[in-house]
Amino acid sequence: MIYKNNLEGISHEMLEGFFIDWPNPPSTETHLNILNNSNKIVIAIDTTTNKAVGFITAISDGVISAYIPLLEVLPAYKNKGIGKELVQRMLQELDDIYMIDLCCDENLIPYYKKFGMMTATGMVKRNYTMQSGKI
Repeated sequence: MIYKNNLEGISHEMLEGFFIDWPNPPSTETHLNILNNSNKIVIAIDTTTNKAVGFITAISDGVISAYIPLLEVLPAYKNKGIGKELVQRMLQELDDIYMIDLCCDENLIPYYKKFGMMTATGMVKRNYTMQSGKI
């Protein structure tokens, strides 16, 4: 397994299988666009298949705040420490940022607490007609 924080050598074909259970998931082309437009990324690549098996993204003002919108590991690669490694590497990338926020389902709160994150109250708005991204 290798971890990359850039898109060098990454094609949309390497991004198959993500966004499981999304009713209107982004295409692999849109996924590549998401990665390209994020301020920070870390991608886990299985060197035996040359496929992405996990990724995390962050958007930031580069001064005091960052938001981690996406962390995903392919189902066949879960519970192997890949998600943990992705989060640790992203938090290291954001080490000079004052506030790092993310939203997660309640059942994931204990997972993120292991990284020193704390529970906070927040608000979200979702436009599900745009879930697959802009065309």
